Formats: sequence, structure tokens, C-alpha cells
Amino acid sequence: MDNVLAARALMGISLGFHIIYATIGVGLPLMLMIAEGLSLRTGDDLYHRLARRWVRPAGLLFAIGAISGTVLSFELGLLWPRFMAFSGPLIGLPFSMEGFAFFTEAIFLALYIYGEKRLSRRMLFFCTIPITVAAAASAVFVISANAWMNTPAGFRIENGVLGDVQPFLALANPAWAHEAVHGTLAAYVATGFAMAGIYAWTLLRGHESDYSKRALTLSLAVATVSLPLMLISGDWAAMAVAVQQKPKLAAMEALFPTTRGAPLFIGGWPDPASGEVRYGIKIPKLLSVLAHRDPDALVEGLDAFPPGTAPDPRFVHPFFDLMVGSSFIMLAPAVWFWWLRWRRREVPLGKWPLRALLCASPFGMIALESGWLVTEFGRQPWIARGQMRVADGVTQQTGIGLVLLTFLIIYLALTAGLLKLLLRPAPIGAGGGTTQGGRHVDS
Repeated sequence: MDNVLAARALMGISLGFHIIYATIGVGLPLMLMIAEGLSLRTGDDLYHRLARRWVRPAGLLFAIGAISGTVLSFELGLLWPRFMAFSGPLIGLPFSMEGFAFFTEAIFLALYIYGEKRLSRRMLFFCTIPITVAAAASAVFVISANAWMNTPAGFRIENGVLGDVQPFLALANPAWAHEAVHGTLAAYVATGFAMAGIYAWTLLRGHESDYSKRALTLSLAVATVSLPLMLISGDWAAMAVAVQQKPKLAAMEALFPTTRGAPLFIGGWPDPASGEVRYGIKIPKLLSVLAHRDPDALVEGLDAFPPGTAPDPRFVHPFFDLMVGSSFIMLAPAVWFWWLRWRRREVPLGKWPLRALLCASPFGMIALESGWLVTEFGRQPWIARGQMRVADGVTQQTGIGLVLLTFLIIYLALTAGLLKLLLRPAPIGAGGGTTQGGRHVDS
């Protein structure tokens, strides 16, 4: 395994695990804040106990995310030293701001966890606000660094030397806004559906408690509100990509020839040899409509770019379809649940609606991971688009393959340990339960 492939695989594995930890670490604080806010507004103590139950996984994921994020920062310097030497003055600001957001979240999370018996309910609620804002800010600043790799800005190259560095322009690069909004909403959707799936499973097992019903309703409410906003922001992002990253759009949609009135392909397998999409569903002119709001607009295909400068659609198009398809898979059971909820005026406990939610619950994370792969594969062969190729940024040190295997084992062990801690029963009184006859029960 050569250095480029090994380094990419190691970063891919590390980021793949970190994204899961970080996603839930961004989504859970919002649910904590809503639960505490509802507790204050309604005077219902069950919402407060729900929040106290959720703070345990939030704290664990915050810690695990910090560990995996620290590993990634070392990997950037060790695996990609040439890239970091070039980009450090430009993406150092968002990483520094992310560190500030991280410590802000840590302070208020500690106050919230250990202030249960020392702070009023109102103060506990106020603690959840900076936790939620800081968690989202961390995501936004990290996404800024990734967006800069897609649309580099805030510098000039003079005689082969980096100059006129403007860190704030680099932070607010052209792709930052739509990527940050879309990515943050995707975290809320993924977390909401994951939590809804857990409580749908609990209800299917016969634990029909008020606690499980409230938890399911609140989780799915967060996901359902965020999902259409995520789809709208995804449309905004696609229109921006059509202007800012034309090779990526061509690879996402597997468009080989430059076409006026370009069709959209749903599914199918791109065949670069023939320049066709096999087995896909072709919808005439829809790509031109979605990208430029004009059915006869010109969309540049992969043939418009020099060989070796555009991404491979065989990697990008399937993951793009998986991302979009996963989003619509989640939409159907959510609409069904809320329609039954409105019709019956109570939480629907039928097996089929709950099974549908359970089956849909992983698709938020699948959509998010697929979207990240579209972003990364869609930038190839560049590590900073138009400025530095992946092969030019990698380390020349050997032995990365062994490190790759070692870290794979570490991440699997870390995830197994996290799951063991998350599945361990909560202590009596640590959340949505009370004691009756020395036995812990949901209430």
C-alpha cells in the first residue's frame, strides 16, 4: 500500500468514526435544551428527568469526540505535513475558534452535570444554551476548514510563495455558509432519528411509559423540523456547487457530456469508458432546473475538464444518490407518525409505525456519512482544490500501513467501550425513572 492510499485510508477511518461521535455531540445538546425549556414552561418534571438521562451520553460523547478530534489534529500534521505547511496560516483561525467553542461547551457542560443539586432549574436551563450554541459553533468552524479545501480563498500565490494571507476571508470562504448550515442541520436530523429509533424499540418491547412516549415525540420533533430545512439547505448547496465547484457537480450527477437542458440520473452506474450511466432513471432537463432554475441552462460535464483534474463519478455519484435517498427514506415514516399523532391525539403505539421509525433511524447517519464522502471524493484529485494535489501533500515517511491497522483496532475498541457505557443501566434516580419497592421503573 503506497503512502497516499494508506494516509487517505487512515484519515478516512478516523474521520468516519469521529463524525459519528461529533454528530451526536452536536445534536444531543439541542435536545437537552428543549427538554429543560419544556420543563420550565410546563412545570412537568418528566422533561427535566429526560434531560438528566440524556446528559450521560452527551458527556460520554463529548469526551470521546475530544479524544478522536485530538487524534485527527495529530494526523493532519503527521500525514499531511506539506499541506499543513501551505494551509496552516489560513485554516488555523477556524481550528482556534473551534478550540474556544470546545472549552466553552466543556465549562457549561460541567456546570450542568454537577450543578443538579446546587443550581436552580432556571440556571440549569441557561447552562444548556451555551452548551448547544458552542456545540453547533464547533461544527461550523470545523466545516469552515473543510469548505476552504473545496473553495480556497484569502491568499495570493506570488512567485510560488504564499502571500497576502487574510484568515477571516479564508474562514468565510465561498462554500462555508451552505456547508455549515447543511452540515449542522444534518447533525440534528441524524441525532433525532437515532434517538427516535431507540425509543421506538423501547415501545415495541412493551415499555409503554410516559417517559418513552415523551422521549420519542421530542426526538422525532427535532428530526422532523430539521429534515425539511436540511433538504432546502441541500438545494442551496447544490446550486452553489453548480457555480463554485463544477467538476464536483458533474461527478455527483454523472454528467459526462456538457449539455444544455441536462438530465438528472437517479441511481445507475457511471461508465467512464462509454460516457454513459447504466441502469439509471433519466429525467430530462431536471439537472438544469435544479442547478440553474432554467430547463435549458448549460451544465458543464466531465468532458469540459482536462484529464486528471476532475473526480471519478463512480465514487461520487453512488454516495450522492445514497445521501439524497436516505433523506427521503426518513421523511415518509416521520410524516406517517405525525399524521397518526394528529388524527388520534396521542402517541401512535401501533407496531408498524414504530417499526417504520426503527428501520428509518440509521438513515440520518448514513446520509451524513455519505454526504461527507461526496464532499471528499468530489474534490479529488485535489487536497486544496486547484492549489495542491493529494499526492503532493502527503508525508514521505514509511510504515503508515501498520499505523492504519493499529488505529482501526483502537477505534473499534473505543466504539465498543462507548457502546458498553451507553447501554449500561442508568443509576436509580438518574433520569426518567423512580423507585418502587427498591426497583427502578420508568415513569
